[in-house]
Amino acid sequence: MGENRLRIRLRAYDHRLLDISAKNIVRGVRATGARIAGPIPLPTRRSIVTVLRGPHVDKKSREQFEIRVHSRLIEIREPQEQVTEALRQLEIPAGVDVEIR
Repeated sequence: MGENRLRIRLRAYDHRLLDISAKNIVRGVRATGARIAGPIPLPTRRSIVTVLRGPHVDKKSREQFEIRVHSRLIEIREPQEQVTEALRQLEIPAGVDVEIR
């Protein structure tokens, strides 16, 4: 049988902010009595950018910058209307991207 579920994917540059947001979501959903799985840590995406330090000379002098995107997945099985209301009332801090499927 196809199980009715709601998947929440969280993404942020700061992993501490992401963990706090995930705990708040889990606490809010558990208060409604729904079954929940997670937060499941997903692989961290790294992107490295290399730039030249000087505009004209010193081709060998370079600088590298790195951006890490941390992700978490929370799965709610058989969500009720109370769960969606609890999710709407939660305040998610700036810097955390929330995707609900």
